[in-house]
Amino acid sequence: MSGGHFHVHGPHDHAVEHGASHGGHGDGDNFASRIAVMTAILSTVGALFSFQGGATQNDAMMFKNSAAIKKTEASNQWNYYQAKSNKQNLAELSVALTEGPKKAEYLKEVERYKAEKKEIKDAAEKLEAQVKEFEKKSDIAMHQHHRWAQAMTGIQIAIAMAAITLLTRKRWLNVVTGISAAGGLILGGLALAHI
Repeated sequence: MSGGHFHVHGPHDHAVEHGASHGGHGDGDNFASRIAVMTAILSTVGALFSFQGGATQNDAMMFKNSAAIKKTEASNQWNYYQAKSNKQNLAELSVALTEGPKKAEYLKEVERYKAEKKEIKDAAEKLEAQVKEFEKKSDIAMHQHHRWAQAMTGIQIAIAMAAITLLTRKRWLNVVTGISAAGGLILGGLALAHI
């Protein structure tokens, strides 16, 4: 007592004094410290999973975009092929309706259009193969993105359970936290292994 005033200690003051007199290493403090460290580690792992999930989603979109571009190029080639077919048909009609030296000229055009069409068809088929490859890569990247998202969900559940454990001081909730974290880590391992 100083100056004739009463000083009443509240529960909080008592807990602070008790913690200070024991060097802050009481059982409750260790429990809270362990939960805090575990939450920090889970948050770091979650940030890495989130980054990987975003990166694989971007990859999937880029592959899908490349597939769309190649599909347009293939369509243009097929349109070009059709135009050459029309010209070939006109040249063949001209062969049927013409006699003499002009007929030979039209026959040369027919052969030229056949050769050009083969090159155009080969280019279009090559572009279509590239479309399929880009779409396959996009599907693979999207599957991997889903794995990373599932892993991140497991880690987020573990972080939430850690907070509930800390608030309720129910030690058995640590088991649920551990199971959620393990599930998230396993899913993250599957994503890393491209499974």
